[in-house]
Amino acid sequence: MANTNTPLSAAARFRAMLREDRTIVSPGVYDGLGARVCLQNGFDTLYMTGAGTAISTLGMPDLGLATADDMVRNAAMLASLDRNVPVIADADTGYGGPVMVARTRYILAGVAGLHLEDQVIAKRCGHLGGKELVDEATFLARIRAADAARKKVGDIVIIARTDALQSLGFDAAIDRLKKAVVAGADMAFLEGMTSKEQMERAAKELVSSPAENAYAEDQAPTPCLLNMVNGGVTPLIDAKEAQRMGYKFVIWPIFALMSAFNAYDAAAKELKKTGFLKDQGDESGVRGGVREVFELCGMSECVRFDEEMGGKTYSNGV
Repeated sequence: MANTNTPLSAAARFRAMLREDRTIVSPGVYDGLGARVCLQNGFDTLYMTGAGTAISTLGMPDLGLATADDMVRNAAMLASLDRNVPVIADADTGYGGPVMVARTRYILAGVAGLHLEDQVIAKRCGHLGGKELVDEATFLARIRAADAARKKVGDIVIIARTDALQSLGFDAAIDRLKKAVVAGADMAFLEGMTSKEQMERAAKELVSSPAENAYAEDQAPTPCLLNMVNGGVTPLIDAKEAQRMGYKFVIWPIFALMSAFNAYDAAAKELKKTGFLKDQGDESGVRGGVREVFELCGMSECVRFDEEMGGKTYSNGV
């Protein structure tokens, strides 16, 4: 008998969310622990940050040093933690020409959406200076390649990102995004805006330009992504203001990065200075044990599954 309860794909779930009358706020995650914490706190999407992935997996800055393999491996892990929660991932420049874009493998990894940008392959964080762009034809070829790949392999939401604002100006950047939507992108992402006036104008112009690709009936008018980078060049606003401006999806790529950095730094200083580290629990003394972290990451579920399957791996307890 055919299964009539086939679950929606990650992309289909994300598309359904974009049709809702709300603005989605997505936390930037780059490792399993951070993702687990965000899932526990009820976020219904996760955003895999390229900067965070480079920092956490390579210990390197966001200067285009992470490879496709680095990114896909991390994205697949994050997407596997809860298949009901769509993961949207940074795909940088696509890591090469159209053939490389088409084989980025995010679809097979279970990723719901990705964004592709128009920087040169030796790219850098969108909130740094000195960014260099590929020409418009090369950028659009990347978008078309991603669109062609999903028609063969499976659905994924394609987000076109441009970094052209810094060097080419607002009008040229908006024009690139409109052409990218025609080429197959489902969503538009103008990086590096420096004022609320730019933010409002960008959303107004892009939303009024309906998608013309095969998924247009699901996505028109074109939804826009807003990137909120702590310490970056774009003014930070809350979800309510972002919705008023017309943004459907807001990412906070490094929302906890400095908190993690400061916590590591403080603990490292203490351990180095004293050779001892006091209990890391919260003020109540309830939190902070390693077992709690294991539980967050599914220890009881693993034990229960092993028992249900007739396994004896944990029969003596954990």
